[in-house]
Amino acid sequence: QVQLVESGGGLVQPGGSLRLSCTVSGSVFAIGTMGWFRQAPGKERELVATITSGGETHSADSLKGRFTISRDNAKNTVHLQMNSLKPEDTAVYYCNADISTIASPYSHRGYWGKGTLVTVSS
Repeated sequence: QVQLVESGGGLVQPGGSLRLSCTVSGSVFAIGTMGWFRQAPGKERELVATITSGGETHSADSLKGRFTISRDNAKNTVHLQMNSLKPEDTAVYYCNADISTIASPYSHRGYWGKGTLVTVSS
């Protein structure tokens, strides 16, 4: 079994900052690209940012300069630093990781966390 657990969400005022974390555990052989997605009420889930196992990052154009993704491979953890938050950033943020398991080390697929709610409001 593979589990992804997000943390760090909460209520923050516009202009504030939050740091989300996601830790992978279970029967993991290797973790490839990791990323963050978000879904606001009534909207489709969208990509926020991704980071490869080697540290190469990609962010949605609209979020560049405010959101920064990073990872700690030794801890199987990915982070999302969110600055200058806006009300429109309010959403459930989901962690995603491309993982191969010990049972099938050459077959990888995406796994999802349960999500953590970020609310930006005064």
